[in-house]
Amino acid sequence: MYSPDGSTFTVALSDGNIVVYATSNWERTWILSGHGKGDSRIAYSPNGDRIVSGSNDCTVRVWDVTTGDCLFIFIGHTDSVFDVAYSPQGNVVVSRSYDATLRLWDVESGDLCVRSLSGHEGGVTSLSYSPQGDQIVSGGEDNTVRLWDVETGECRSTMVGHVKAVKQTLFSPKGDHIASVGYDKTVRLWNMGSGISRKISNHHRGDVTGLEYSPKRNQIASSSSDSTIRIWDAVTGACIHPLVGHSEYVIKIAYSPEEDQLASCSRDRTVRLWDVESGACRFILTGHNRWVYDVEFSPRGNQIASASNDKTVRLWSGETGECQRILTGHSDSVWVVRYSPQGNQVASAGEDRTVRLWDVETGACQHTLIGHSGSIIRIAYSPNGNQIASVSYHTVRLWDVQTGSCSHIFIGHQMGATRVVYSPRGDQVASAGCYDRAVRIWDIASGECHQTLVGHEKVLLAIAYSPRGDLIASWSDEGEVRLWDVETGDCRWRLSYESTIRSFDSIFSHTFVWMSSEPLSFITGGRDGSVRVWDVVGEGDQCRIQMRWMSTNGELGLEDACVQDVQGLSYLNKRLLKQRGAKGDPNMRLREASKKVMSMASVVSKLKSSTPGIGVTNGPSTALAKPFPRHSEQHGGRATDAVMQ
Repeated sequence: MYSPDGSTFTVALSDGNIVVYATSNWERTWILSGHGKGDSRIAYSPNGDRIVSGSNDCTVRVWDVTTGDCLFIFIGHTDSVFDVAYSPQGNVVVSRSYDATLRLWDVESGDLCVRSLSGHEGGVTSLSYSPQGDQIVSGGEDNTVRLWDVETGECRSTMVGHVKAVKQTLFSPKGDHIASVGYDKTVRLWNMGSGISRKISNHHRGDVTGLEYSPKRNQIASSSSDSTIRIWDAVTGACIHPLVGHSEYVIKIAYSPEEDQLASCSRDRTVRLWDVESGACRFILTGHNRWVYDVEFSPRGNQIASASNDKTVRLWSGETGECQRILTGHSDSVWVVRYSPQGNQVASAGEDRTVRLWDVETGACQHTLIGHSGSIIRIAYSPNGNQIASVSYHTVRLWDVQTGSCSHIFIGHQMGATRVVYSPRGDQVASAGCYDRAVRIWDIASGECHQTLVGHEKVLLAIAYSPRGDLIASWSDEGEVRLWDVETGDCRWRLSYESTIRSFDSIFSHTFVWMSSEPLSFITGGRDGSVRVWDVVGEGDQCRIQMRWMSTNGELGLEDACVQDVQGLSYLNKRLLKQRGAKGDPNMRLREASKKVMSMASVVSKLKSSTPGIGVTNGPSTALAKPFPRHSEQHGGRATDAVMQ
């Protein structure tokens, strides 16, 4: 954590010590010892001359940054202290604990607890001061958000809406709204006057499993584990079409060369072809009897190839949807399929440790490439189509397409190499190590490792060259994207945000796509279901990564919605909706599909009303150009943070 003026940087270690660094030379100035073993929570005073810490030893301590002395030790909590914060005026510190209380401490006089705020039934999970410092908002394991008066210690309001514990709470800059984030994967905005909340959820209801960019249309397509596909306007972030039809997890999507069609494959064993302009499903391609893992258009767009867990590759007509050929020969699941740049050949690879090259015209297997000792989950043709690269465990192999011989074997990853890509010029190959967290750039002419890019702290999942080939992006399970200079190997920019970029169980899908080189921009898809567009702006030391927009979906309005003839709603459901502005007589019911109380999101989606669809969160959300190591937290798919601009 940086001090307010940026002159010091403080880190709390797991051994209980707190280390203070001077940012002028990054030398260690103090080790603050006193807390017992375990993580501490820290906060700077508004002027930066003091640090407050709370720890598993149930104490709160105040430290002098200049001398390193411990000024006060506050004792009162009966369980671990998990957060501390200074008031805006700097005279009071608030602490929260799993003993279900918040405590206010006078840090000027050092007196004992000024006030204890009790009311949560269970641990207090978050706290935040209002901008004026006269109120505190807290969230708890009891699923509630509570508003406290600092002067009296009274609970002014108890806000109910989350169905699981509240992760974080904070005030808007004006102090008139409160945002809360829950483990129920929702963000709620609370009106301070009425106490009524508006739920904001991500447009996708599951992980983003695939992203594709359409330069001609300036659109983005995203697929999700919620079985849907959505097409977005790349400039405004508006959702143009929701493509609904798959019944299970959508694994991969691909635009046609003309970008007027989109192909998708799913765990429901089907491939679907969609009209991008209308959003209609043109064909449902059936024939695979197990999950379909990969789909790709031929360079001319007249054919689609699909790879499946049923050990086959199928070639489909893009004009009629008919299955033209079934390519058999693999002895186990086929993970990936690729067309050659010329379109006359298809390559496939999978669990049987082989790469097979097929003649598109005849369906004959031209070569079976054998050499890997493990499953092959990625292959890539060189830009000129003369070579094909494959990756498995710790090796990358390059094969001659004409002869089927192995021309290069690159060894360097310790284990779990998961990605391989050619540079735009075709003179380099880059590979990503899943577990050694390294990106390696190989020079094809010499066969040597040109650069080893190290910096990620968790599992490295994927890589991509920029359109110009001067940068390479890597992204990992810690929720971090790094942009590296290919020539020097330096990390030029680093982007971290609250949702991890992707989940390991969707490792066969793309969730990072370069958009353009002028301006330099890219797209990411999150485990939280969000799609985000980022721009690299500025030059030199002033460069930064700035979020252009992020997809969110506000709760649909209920005004003028009619509830009286909606099937599936109980009398109680309809009464509750009436209180929120819906119209109609709740006593007038047609057939009810279910008596179960439904979630508000499900209820709203059934209302017969034309309502707005998507809200867009615009930037600025930026990552500094100069990277600095940080301790990351893996959030496991939950909404974990909220920032009100």
